[in-house]
Amino acid sequence: MSSTLVAKVRRTLPPACLALLVFAGGPKDAAAQAGELDELRHIVAGVSVERVEADVRTLAGFGTRHTLSDTLSNTRGIGAARRWIKTQFDEISAACGGCLEVSYQTSLVGGTQRIPDTTAVVNVLAIQRGTTDPNRYVVMSGDIDSRASNALDGESDAPGANDNASGMAGVIEAARVLSQREFNGSIIYVGLSGEEQGLFGGQHMARVAKDEGWRIQAVLNNDMIGNVQGQNGVSDNTIARVFSEGIRADETPQVARSRRFTGGEVDSPSRNLARYIDRIADYVPNLDMMVVYRLDRFGRGGHHRPFNDVGFPGVRIMEANEDYRRQHQDIRVEEGVEYGDVIDEVEFDFAAKLTALNAISLAAMAWAPAPPRDVEVAGAVRPSTTLTWAPVPAENAPNLAGYKVYWRLTDAPQWQWSEFVMGDVNELTLENVVIDNYLFGVASVSDDGYESPVVFPWPIGAFEPLDWIGPDR
Repeated sequence: MSSTLVAKVRRTLPPACLALLVFAGGPKDAAAQAGELDELRHIVAGVSVERVEADVRTLAGFGTRHTLSDTLSNTRGIGAARRWIKTQFDEISAACGGCLEVSYQTSLVGGTQRIPDTTAVVNVLAIQRGTTDPNRYVVMSGDIDSRASNALDGESDAPGANDNASGMAGVIEAARVLSQREFNGSIIYVGLSGEEQGLFGGQHMARVAKDEGWRIQAVLNNDMIGNVQGQNGVSDNTIARVFSEGIRADETPQVARSRRFTGGEVDSPSRNLARYIDRIADYVPNLDMMVVYRLDRFGRGGHHRPFNDVGFPGVRIMEANEDYRRQHQDIRVEEGVEYGDVIDEVEFDFAAKLTALNAISLAAMAWAPAPPRDVEVAGAVRPSTTLTWAPVPAENAPNLAGYKVYWRLTDAPQWQWSEFVMGDVNELTLENVVIDNYLFGVASVSDDGYESPVVFPWPIGAFEPLDWIGPDR
């Protein structure tokens, strides 16, 4: 039944000055929503700089975490590091009454340029199951491994304090904080291995997720979140970057043809995930996000990419100012210049700030209903625009309050206007909003104000692999 006939509708103004931008205009009045969404601020306050620092120091203290390093020692190498990470997840799970499913995920890799001999690449996973939608996942990842100048050198010291003990410590701390709460969807905290050798840990996890039908809504890859001093002389602890692909990697020729006529070059699910994170950063004091319209840094890669490759939304969260003398370098001094990724260069306050950003992004998405599916838009040669979608199944989202239709000018970086429609409805017509002048999307909204990311009309913006949709779409 059309929502224009049965639903209560609320339209919001352009949101330039709204602090609660992601959630404004939902089912409850602004004061009630603000009170309930204060839980996000409690999560931010719960992130401990001291714990993040302690974990970074421990990880850097293993000397090297190179994929080809020692696996038997209890004090040095990748084996000791991954066992320690699993112990941290086990202890966190014990503290929450066994709320985490902790496991290793192993693949064998060999015969490649950077892993010539067969080697076990081992991820460490901790899954916090959702209460109503347990097969929907939001993922926070960090890389376990580190490297020196030579990509095959598994012996030299490579503490990897920022790259990427900072990101891995953030994953552990997010698990500590969020495991004290329950969520509708599931959260995965994971340390991925083999990143420096070719993204092998992420490739394996993405393949398993695709083959087993995990509904991964978001992958937040954290790779270097602890530096504020750029080699270019810029120092700023208030800004971070989120990278995302604009055109989805699994796009088919048929989808590309559709996109040519409908737009959507900057509206992949990953790009709308980045917009979501940008907005929710308002809950973290003194933090602004630079949304970078690129898969990753120029000519470089990270562990969100394997998930993008198979059709899952994923972004990279990282510092805005890099010092390349601290990345992939033997520890040394040359002509008075220090090289090497050592502990003294990590800004623990900043790492904790980006950990908090991840934690509230995970929490908001896991509390919100799943993103709507089958979003479609129509309105050619008429003065109004109609959006339709498939309602989120009631058994997975008993907290569903309704849906919010968003639109923006085609050159605007963020969603500008929205209209909320209450109830289990699947259609909304925007009167006198001409389809030719705007881009559109739909988000689902919980009864306490949490929203999913915005879904651009599918298949371009679908939050699922395109080959799950079917060849006729």
